[in-house]
Amino acid sequence: MSNRTINLLVPVVSVILGLIVGAIIMLISGFDPIAGYMALWSGIFGDLYTMGETIRQITPYILAGLAVAFAFRSGLFNIGVEGQLIVGWFAAAYVGIAVELPKVIHLPLAILAAAVAGGLWGFVPGLLKAKFHVHEVIVTIMMNYIALHTTNALIKTVSGGGDRTEQIFASASLRSEFFANLTDFSRLHYGILVAVVMVAIMWFVLDKTTLGFELKAVGFNHNASQYAGMNVNKNIILAMVISGAFAGLGGAMEALGTFQYVSAKGGFTGIGFDGIAVALLGMNTPLGVVFGAVLFGSLKYGALNMPNAAGIPIEIVEIVIAVIIFFVASGYVIRLLLQRAAIKKEAK
Repeated sequence: MSNRTINLLVPVVSVILGLIVGAIIMLISGFDPIAGYMALWSGIFGDLYTMGETIRQITPYILAGLAVAFAFRSGLFNIGVEGQLIVGWFAAAYVGIAVELPKVIHLPLAILAAAVAGGLWGFVPGLLKAKFHVHEVIVTIMMNYIALHTTNALIKTVSGGGDRTEQIFASASLRSEFFANLTDFSRLHYGILVAVVMVAIMWFVLDKTTLGFELKAVGFNHNASQYAGMNVNKNIILAMVISGAFAGLGGAMEALGTFQYVSAKGGFTGIGFDGIAVALLGMNTPLGVVFGAVLFGSLKYGALNMPNAAGIPIEIVEIVIAVIIFFVASGYVIRLLLQRAAIKKEAK
């Protein structure tokens, strides 16, 4: 069995095993797995509306996954994607309601504001890591809570004591009549194109530029990079800023596309934390992040249909989805088993 065949088989076998174990869990719990999976399928691909909503759900996951993956490739663990996404969400929404400009200026300005806000939120842990060797995991976790409560306070200030801002001006919106008509008036927006462009940019920066080479080199070995003449501190800060900018753009997708406003939150959105799983599923590569986001976003949105259409409690649904993702994440073990099976077959 060739490596190419094994590479194709690993994700297929992983998903099949996840579905089988998920079915067993539903059976043991007294529910019909066939009805459950039909509801899941219908929730993802049932009609044009659900397909539009599924793609819309995937969009911020791509950007959150890119944020985590970019930091990983640079030797950093950015747990603060959630906070960076939240401040990006607020910044984009604020620019969207603060002024009314021609769309060609307003929309790029709101998107840029989100990227800058996320980048600044990533700058703080990057600076502390570079200058004072404070571990980025601790700082970014704390920054998540600061982002959550700071934006909640700012929302109340901007809205005059309310829990959400006004709707953004149409000139700052990512939605379009084209996508609305194409997907039976779902909330699908141009953000998916922004996400795809960011995937291409991350690939280009990391694999085709001197900056990308330096960032990866610093991630592999600080001392060797410094000996080679690279500015280690600058690259650490830059990696966190770029990672934060990706996360901020994820927030812009929600502010300018999905919701068109920002509201005070009682807790985290979860998108930033899910981005860690997306990046790990995608092996921290740009294209891999897309596949990870597609799987994660599709399962997350499709699962919403399982309690309604199949009567399966949300707790069981969450367990089934987690099992499927677990088996996909365990692709290395499955790859190892397939390679051993191929070796034994050749030996015979």
